[in-house]
Amino acid sequence: MNLLALQRDLRAFLLAEDETAATHLGASARPGLSVYLNNYRAQLVTVLEGSFAQTHAWIGDQAFLRAAAQHIDRVPPSSWTLDAYARDFPETLAWLYPKDADIAEIARIELALEECFVASDHSALTVEQLHDVTWDSAILRIAPTIDFVQLTTNAFAIWSALVGNETPPAAEPLTSIALVWRQDYRNRIRLLEAFEYQALLKIRGGMAFGDLCDGVVDIHGAAEGAARAGGWLGRWIGDGLIVAIEAAPG
Repeated sequence: MNLLALQRDLRAFLLAEDETAATHLGASARPGLSVYLNNYRAQLVTVLEGSFAQTHAWIGDQAFLRAAAQHIDRVPPSSWTLDAYARDFPETLAWLYPKDADIAEIARIELALEECFVASDHSALTVEQLHDVTWDSAILRIAPTIDFVQLTTNAFAIWSALVGNETPPAAEPLTSIALVWRQDYRNRIRLLEAFEYQALLKIRGGMAFGDLCDGVVDIHGAAEGAARAGGWLGRWIGDGLIVAIEAAPG
């Protein structure tokens, strides 16, 4: 047996307990294969527990271990690093609990925060860099660490309570959008109102800040529109969401 065939048979046994593959490896290998299989599954469970602590706390030990086992059977590792193994777990939870969307949504919040932490480094814009900006034509460059989590339940409130070691509220329907980003090497998260979410999408898509302001004024009127746009800009800069300001092509 060559090395490639050996590796394929070992993989087949670990992923699906393929007895034919085990036979190829020889009778003397069977006890060791069981040890490898146990270690393989235990390591993947540990990865999921580390990435989804609050999801684990929300559904309990038995339900979490059952979900982890189902996930390991459905989704074998496909990356060179185990850090990536957590990425598909919220979809497995959505499949397992189709009537309890809060479970998968808490997991999506945790995944977004974890992904944010390992995203590319960046330097946020400072107040000193705001001099002489022509805001009408300014293009705001958004930090690469930001992410949006679409929610249909009060998963954010549940997650927040669990993180704070407080009693979480019961799950209930609630449409919202969570913004996740990294600031000064710390993960941050907050809920967005619908208008701010749409504004961030437009800015990230390259819309000039002046054009955004015009659109907000058209909807809300001059006074409220200017206040909204100005408030967003101040908060985005304060939160470290803006990494650069460029002039729109003339």
